[in-house]
Amino acid sequence: MFGLVDGNNFFVSCERVFNRRLVGRPVAVLSNNDGCCVSRSNEFKALGIPMGTPYYQLKGREKSGELDFRSSNYELYGDMSRRIISILRDEALDVEQYSIDEAFIVPPVGRTGNRERGTGNGEEWLLQYGKRLRSKILRWVGIPCGIGFAPTKTLAKIANHLAKKMPDGVYCLPDDPTEILASLPAQEVWGVGRRLTTKLRAARIFSAKDLRDAPDDTIRSVGGVTLLRTATELRGLPCNDDHDYDGDPDSVSVSRSFGEPATTLDAIGESLATYTSQAATKLRRHGMLASGCNIYAQIFRSGGGGDCVMRTVVFPTPTDATNEMLKAIRPEIPSLFLQGTRYRKTGVIFFGLEKADAPRQMDLFSAPSSPFPVPSSLYKVVDSLNARYGKGKVFSASEGIGAKPWLMKRDKLSKRASTRWDELLTVR
Repeated sequence: MFGLVDGNNFFVSCERVFNRRLVGRPVAVLSNNDGCCVSRSNEFKALGIPMGTPYYQLKGREKSGELDFRSSNYELYGDMSRRIISILRDEALDVEQYSIDEAFIVPPVGRTGNRERGTGNGEEWLLQYGKRLRSKILRWVGIPCGIGFAPTKTLAKIANHLAKKMPDGVYCLPDDPTEILASLPAQEVWGVGRRLTTKLRAARIFSAKDLRDAPDDTIRSVGGVTLLRTATELRGLPCNDDHDYDGDPDSVSVSRSFGEPATTLDAIGESLATYTSQAATKLRRHGMLASGCNIYAQIFRSGGGGDCVMRTVVFPTPTDATNEMLKAIRPEIPSLFLQGTRYRKTGVIFFGLEKADAPRQMDLFSAPSSPFPVPSSLYKVVDSLNARYGKGKVFSASEGIGAKPWLMKRDKLSKRASTRWDELLTVR
């Protein structure tokens, strides 16, 4: 038995924890550079404003006091997510984080597969367990959640969607969910997506029930083995390898659009150094080393898009050390810059990833060294300091020490009250 815990309107809910004036108000959190709505409160949704609506179209309604907006405060959201996951690890047998606001759990009855525990039937116990868990998260963290239980992760996704419509926010999918699956369009099933809509309709697969009941050969012809695994999960049979959440990534990347177009080599260099540092932190979190990277800069076009200039850099040896990476990419950065050109975005993509503890083929002509790449001890300390005292407290000088006009625009950024001493809330 699996459960899916999903924070309701997560970004907005995080903002409301530290700003109670937003409770009951139509609120939206904006995407990078305050571009468009990416998280909406229920009050905001009730006004019929769709997800992805550009902010500039709603400015007038903000000025009139009808709507409230906040810039994406990823440091706050990440910390609130960490707190929820900590609670889940205390209360469940297993936790598998799927995204910043979602996690699959195995409840205490799940390991044996028996839906009976204590008094009453298994469904009643799961509902009571879910209510206690939801109440604890709301009380300790302040985030309302929906919790859905089902025999597979794909069905748990459906159960979670239904849970959010329940007064207590918890739902346990019945043993026979045929009626529920018949009412759910096939393209809305987790792992299917709208891109398969035409093929599904051609195969006369219109609902989740149709997908569940379709012959395996038909499903393979439409979406291959991946779609077949989804159908198998709809039948109530878990596929443990259908979604590798915790698997090692094939690449690691970081990129951002600038708050305003960059026109200097320093801005290009500082932004690439910053994103390289952030990507290296991700790399170390996975316990991996990179063999090289692609760095790129996108030229600004008023209508959107723009040409992209890219360079490939191969590191002398696989590494996770930010300083070694910066040393390798520094000579290539000037070749990305053209005087008089405005740039809208830069980014870095690490490739050739390998586990830090995996043996590698040695080079006969290089100096003798360990058969294992050695993770950077220095950056273990750097990462721990930044985790303890706040993101970016320790950084490379090449990331810039002055004003950074190229940084992502976040004019409506709220306080990072859970991770910054200087931004703690004050009571008057």
